Amino acid sequence: IGELVYASGQIPLDPKTGDIVAGDIKIQTRRALENLKAVLEASGSSLDRVVKTTVFLKNIGDFAAMNDVYAEYLGGAKPARSTVAVADVPRGALVEIDLIALV
Repeated sequence: IGELVYASGQIPLDPKTGDIVAGDIKIQTRRALENLKAVLEASGSSLDRVVKTTVFLKNIGDFAAMNDVYAEYLGGAKPARSTVAVADVPRGALVEIDLIALV
């Protein structure tokens, strides 16, 4: 919309197989963020232009580990973020992330 891209929630799907990547919250967070990075690049944006994210965690106890990976990808941009624990994430994933970025 205008100069913004709204990226729908991404779960840790392997783009080659369409399956959830196996592994812990760090592995799954990395995959979800790589998926978002690809969406942003396809729309003419990038991770350094992100202004807002929402992180949905199946287990809020995974926050610190998720945050370590999140900071690698978005630490420089420091977008506003909401993080919430949810009863379930699609397809049994541990994390889902959506975002808004400038184009």
